[in-house]
Amino acid sequence: FFGADNYEAGLMGGRHLGDTAKKLWAGEADEILILELSKAGPLPASRLTGILDGMRETAPQLGQVRVVRLNGNGQFSRSLEVVRKHLRYARSGRILVGAINDPSALAVLRAFEEAGRSESCLVVGQNASLEARAEMRRPGTRLVGSVAYFPERYGPQLIQLAMNILEHRQQPPAIFVNHQLVTPKNVDSVYPN
Repeated sequence: FFGADNYEAGLMGGRHLGDTAKKLWAGEADEILILELSKAGPLPASRLTGILDGMRETAPQLGQVRVVRLNGNGQFSRSLEVVRKHLRYARSGRILVGAINDPSALAVLRAFEEAGRSESCLVVGQNASLEARAEMRRPGTRLVGSVAYFPERYGPQLIQLAMNILEHRQQPPAIFVNHQLVTPKNVDSVYPN
């Protein structure tokens, strides 16, 4: 296997979300919202487990906070729809959000903006997509981070792996890419425009 360590990527994002909640909200929240992609199966879902574990590791009191799971199918439009519906009834003041990917994270931000509740959420995404990086460059964004997977760097690593296999060199059963947390503070250094 060559690719993402989904749990580790989630853990990285969750720790940052928990740290941000500690800085801005004294580690308190009224609800944790998880945006899922149910049909993707257990491996991508382990990102979300990692997000929850990371938040609770850095801010243990979050272990007592109600977790709401919504299936946004990893798509902006579906995620926007389910979060809009949720916000019509949710009365929680401070909501921490872990999203399966950046389209879902960006949809969450839009839904909170439309509801006039932007200040009541903190969001972390996955993939550090172009759109998420643009959002993190906006002053005052509530997208506090997104974990980068750097697919643009896979090529040389895959070629080296293929060469090693062809030369009958022993390879580990899994080679994970190096993830990095991208935040509004480091987005320009990780991904300069």
